[in-house]
Parts: sequence; structure tokens; C-alpha cells
Amino acid sequence: MVFCSLIRTFASCMNQGHKETISIRFISTAFMVLAIAIFKPFGLEVWQWQAYVHLLALFALGLLSCFLTEVILKYLIRMPRSYDRGVSYIISRNLRFQCINTPLVALLICLYRHFAMSELVEGNKLSLSNYLETLVIIAFLSFTIGLYWRFKFRSNYLSAELEETKLLNEQLKKLQDSNAGVPQQTEDDTSAGDTDQDSKITLEGNTNEHVTLEISDLLYIEAVGNYVKVCKLQGNEAHTNMLRATMKQMEDALEAYPMIVRCHRAFMVNLGQVEQISSNSRAMQLVMRYSHDAIPVSRSNVNKLKELLG
Repeated sequence: MVFCSLIRTFASCMNQGHKETISIRFISTAFMVLAIAIFKPFGLEVWQWQAYVHLLALFALGLLSCFLTEVILKYLIRMPRSYDRGVSYIISRNLRFQCINTPLVALLICLYRHFAMSELVEGNKLSLSNYLETLVIIAFLSFTIGLYWRFKFRSNYLSAELEETKLLNEQLKKLQDSNAGVPQQTEDDTSAGDTDQDSKITLEGNTNEHVTLEISDLLYIEAVGNYVKVCKLQGNEAHTNMLRATMKQMEDALEAYPMIVRCHRAFMVNLGQVEQISSNSRAMQLVMRYSHDAIPVSRSNVNKLKELLG
């Protein structure tokens, strides 16, 4: 059963273009074996030419441990390898990979020492001290390898995020040039309001408060407890009004305007008033004009925003 899972995982990696995963595990295991070959723990120095056979066996055990760990992460912990969830997810997954793989590979090597390397070296017999010795050596090597890959992943993904953010800002500018300030009402809404480009809209709450504004002057709406904060332009300055209302009411009132989108459970923004999009390994934000407020984009809305800009 485990063997079948290993085969499926390997095929999945290849089918999804995850050759990089195979390469990373191969390089990491090779580094581990190279370090063992240099420092010759486990009494390897007494084996002469047979030591090379043992090193090849340790290399195979290292790869086996990596794929076993991949199976555990994917099917038990439910953390499949993904290149779409950002650098934080990749680093977090790699950390868990190390926490699982290190004791597992130490156990496999410890068993190999007992069954294949104890003939000439009595210290290779299976014991707690034997396992702890192996674990310390593998943990040190794993930590060293992990530092390298952590730096490499962060550098690669931050570069990719910068490129993606640059592209999103270019797409945003094109969208603003073609749609800025143009409300596109549906046929059902034409009887309820003016269809002029500079038409006004009145946002009403559950009490007598209301806010009337040019739709192009709306910056964003934020949910604050039982109220919503409407941030709008007055001249060249941002002003806010509070309404006792829900975000659902605001969505219903503004559904005819495609440039006003829900980007977070607590925020709606006017894309025509977004100054720039900023992104890092933790989150995406929309920086608004005039107010310069940074509006968060929730993970569940990131793809929707990318599709809209694309």
C-alpha cells in the first residue's frame, strides 16, 4: 500500500511539473551522503571499498525517506506541494518536511547500521544511543541544507512576486484608463438611478443616515462593527461617513458598478481609485489614492481580483 502511494506521489510530481521537487530531494540527499563520506561516522573508515556500497545504500534510504515524508505531508497532513500559495506556505511546508523527514531518515539509517554495518563495528548495534547519535548527525545536516533552500526559495519567490505585482499594476492602469468613473448599470437598475457618467448614488443605512456621492468619488467602504465607514473624496481630500448598515446592503446597492469590488470580508474598494497594488509573502494590499490607506485583499479574493484585472 505504501509502495503504491509512493508511486502515485512520484507520478503526481512528474505530471504536475514538479520536477523541481525531485531535483531538490536528490540534491539534498546527495549533500547528506557527501558529508557522511567526508566525516566517516558510523565506523565507515573500517569498511575500505565496501564503504562506497554503504554510501550508495544510505543515498537510496535518504531518497526513500524523502518520498515517504512527501506521502505523509500530502495524504495525512493535507499539505500538498503548491507553487501558488506563496513563499510563506513553501517555507512552512519545508519546515514540516524537515521535522518529519529528519527522525525518519535517522531511523532508517539506524536500522541499516544494525543489519548491514554491525559486523565489523559493534557500535552499530540497534540501541537508543545509536539512534540518538544518528539523529544528531542527520539533524545537523538537515538544518544546514534547510538554511540553503530557505534562502533560495525566498529569493526566487520574492522575485516572482515582484514581477507579478508589476504586471498587476500595469493591468490595473489599463483597466482604470478604460473604465475609470464609468458606472455600468444593468437594465433593471436604469429606472432607479441616472445612467450619466457622473451620476450620483445614495447609500442608505438602517436609520435616517445616508450618504450621497458621485460614484467616481467613492474610495472604499469598511465594515466597522454594526456600521460601515464610507470613505469618499471631497475636493482632493478623503472624508469618511458612518452608516448603520451591513456590507451585504452596500454590495446590493453597488452591484451595478463593476469597478467596485469586494476584496475582503470587511472591505469594498473602487478600483478606479486604487493608486497601486503592493504584495509580499504575507498578503496583497490595495493602496488608495488621496487617503493612502492600505486595503487588505483576503486570500480567497486574490484570484478573483487577478481575473478581473486580467
